[in-house]
Amino acid sequence: MSETHTNADAAGDTAASLRTPIVAVLGHVDHGKTTLLDKIRGSAVTDGEAGAITQHIGATAVPLETVSELAGSLVDPDDFDLPGLLFIDTPGHHSFSTLRSRGGALADIAILVVDVNDGFQPQTIEALDILQRTETPFVVAANKIDTVAGWNPQPDSPIQQSYDAQTDRARSRLDENLYEVIGELSDHDFSADMYWRVQNFANNVGVVPTSAETGEGVPDVLTVLMGLSQRYLKDEMAIDVDGPGAGTVLEVKDQKGFGTAIDVVLYDGTVRSDDTIVVGASGDPIVTDVRALLQPRPLAEIRTESRFEQVDAVSAAAGLKIAAPELDSAMAGAPVRVVRDQPLDDVVAAVEEELAAIGVTTQEEGVVVKADTLGSLEAVADALEEAEIPIVRAEVGAVAPRDVTVASTADEEKHETVLAFSVDVLDNAAEQADESGVRIFESDVIYRLVEEYDEFVTERERSQQDAILENISRPARFQLLPDHTFRQNDPAVVGVEILTGTMKRNARVVDFSGAEPKRIGEVNGIQDQGEDVDQARKGDRVSVAIDGPTVGRQIEEGDELWVELPEKHAKVLEQELTEDIPADEADALRMYLDKHRRRDPFWGK
Repeated sequence: MSETHTNADAAGDTAASLRTPIVAVLGHVDHGKTTLLDKIRGSAVTDGEAGAITQHIGATAVPLETVSELAGSLVDPDDFDLPGLLFIDTPGHHSFSTLRSRGGALADIAILVVDVNDGFQPQTIEALDILQRTETPFVVAANKIDTVAGWNPQPDSPIQQSYDAQTDRARSRLDENLYEVIGELSDHDFSADMYWRVQNFANNVGVVPTSAETGEGVPDVLTVLMGLSQRYLKDEMAIDVDGPGAGTVLEVKDQKGFGTAIDVVLYDGTVRSDDTIVVGASGDPIVTDVRALLQPRPLAEIRTESRFEQVDAVSAAAGLKIAAPELDSAMAGAPVRVVRDQPLDDVVAAVEEELAAIGVTTQEEGVVVKADTLGSLEAVADALEEAEIPIVRAEVGAVAPRDVTVASTADEEKHETVLAFSVDVLDNAAEQADESGVRIFESDVIYRLVEEYDEFVTERERSQQDAILENISRPARFQLLPDHTFRQNDPAVVGVEILTGTMKRNARVVDFSGAEPKRIGEVNGIQDQGEDVDQARKGDRVSVAIDGPTVGRQIEEGDELWVELPEKHAKVLEQELTEDIPADEADALRMYLDKHRRRDPFWGK
């Protein structure tokens, strides 16, 4: 990011064409993302600034004057020429940061909210990975400082003022937690420090201690966001306000009286109520005419029957609802472009190109993936690729019966699965999955989704290996104990010690003292201290009934005998199951193979 001038230059013309930076709020569930946004909104309302806060679709605009009001002495409006901040506040959009604008993250800047007592959690790490991949600048709000033992709240104060009012003990407890957060950031390759110590925000992450409950540190968060945006993002905020609008779909939903509508964050230009737009979809891009542009009514009028009002035009950056025909196949995360005076084919091509950039490589065989947005679909696909899990089909939207049908046709059982990230499973799809034996994994944490699938595959493979092992002969070497002949024949019942390996009932017994194994008989029973058992392991002393031989003729006390291993079984054990059998059994297998291979080097290969 190139450094730009911080002084407010020709405020007149420039300000008109500088858009508001878009701020995403990320973090683990329960760490206070929503509370922080509510605090920023609520403080402005209680400060009598309700008119200044504008509620958008999925976003809240906080103008510079209001930021200055909330931040007090920390923000002098004369130092800034950006118009304020636009907070993305669509609930549950932890995947929001993976929504895109022209190949980059839709958010220009982000706040990563971390519970100062709870530290990094799965979604924190996931959010960090996304910020790293999209190269989005961010600050860390080390939240919930008011829950530190002994903390004495100073409502709405800048953090240093609040910190100075604490006891030494409360301060040192907070410091300890803050340095843990800084340490965890370092573990993820981010250089970080308390924001007031950071000299260069391009190379270091600022950590801001906050309490979304009491408002402590909130002035600092707003200050850092404004400062970073002004210093590093100003060039990128320069837009042609009157140019054709460009935005990203947040959600696709029915709007009473208008049919299907799309919630959009507009980050460039203007969209007008008579524009033709091109929208990314699951098939070809949709070309359609705007039927209505909707925005929420001002807070003062929000109680009126209709929450939305129609407007003639909306300029970036803003959230709005666009109602138009044929939007059913539009996708969350897809681009929206206004055509206006551009050739339609060029705009369609630009939308297709942007969709193609969000690439998910599919294979002939693999799992089915569904996600809530295009960006999160890509994030899931990246995680699966890293885990070497192939994908046969990847789409945005709820899990539907056709997804289950695709999964059910997989050649391998482990691929008869659907991985669903932050989406619903339609009832008829769930029923079909039950009937066809397709497994559906659901989670709103990407790595947990991958982990659960991995565990499922490992468990399946283990039970398949167990089933194979159950039906395969196992190697064992055992010795007939002196003075332990209980019956000489029909069957011979003798006491034995298992020297290595595993002896099972029905195993064939061979004498391998010569060059070739000589079959002696078959084990038809094993008893351990009078109790019937199915098998005996290395070190066990058991009595064994062997059909076939007579003690004193074919076998003698003190003899070393082997369990016979058919060549096919020996091959499977050596080539596929060596890691699944105990070490002593693997040794017995090697000894058995060595004996055979002295005679025939290719035996069991």
